[in-house]
Amino acid sequence: MTTKRSIKNKVEKTMKIAPSILSADFSKLGEEIRAVEDSADLIHVDVMDGHFVPNITLGPCVLASLKSRLPMDVHLMIESPEKFIDEFAKAGADYITIHAEVCNNLKACINQIKEAGCKAGVSIKPATPVSDIIDILPYLDLILVMTVEPGFGGQELIPAALEKIQMLRKHIDTNNLKTLIEADGGINEKTARIVAEAGVDIAVAGSAVYNKQDYKQAILALKNHN
Repeated sequence: MTTKRSIKNKVEKTMKIAPSILSADFSKLGEEIRAVEDSADLIHVDVMDGHFVPNITLGPCVLASLKSRLPMDVHLMIESPEKFIDEFAKAGADYITIHAEVCNNLKACINQIKEAGCKAGVSIKPATPVSDIIDILPYLDLILVMTVEPGFGGQELIPAALEKIQMLRKHIDTNNLKTLIEADGGINEKTARIVAEAGVDIAVAGSAVYNKQDYKQAILALKNHN
């Protein structure tokens, strides 16, 4: 269901796109990042530890080798993120997003991210209710709604996640918060329109960008919801 706010959001601003390098060619990550810089808004870096999610990707050393003029949007899908926040900040992260499900003291982790000089984000899995993180929204720069089960690219968007996005949009607007809403998972030319209308500010897109021959046109199609 499209709210009045979501229609206004769609008219006033273009949803930003953060290509996920999870779907890029890992043999030439530097080239893959440079290839999207002119049309994308952020570079999304998925960090997986094989424990919180059933996959392993990259660590701070690899991030430090990746250079971009766009902000590095680092999503820590890992257990005990407090042990690694400072390392990822030193490696070049601009945004660091941690999962609500793994932090015993979420506020302390948020403060740690900000003290490290990064913008702070929190992510919730599809089964995690908005009520679990509603109280910390004023302290966040970013709330990331997983619209698929985290761990692998190429999944289809879970429709129930749209209700969470709408709830967050309403709460953020009603309380005049500056927290950005990001959606990650199953974003393509069709679902980009749906999440934009629900109130998303930033959409993470992996295969919808890096599986296409023309990255720029793929990103523009997502932004224009074509």
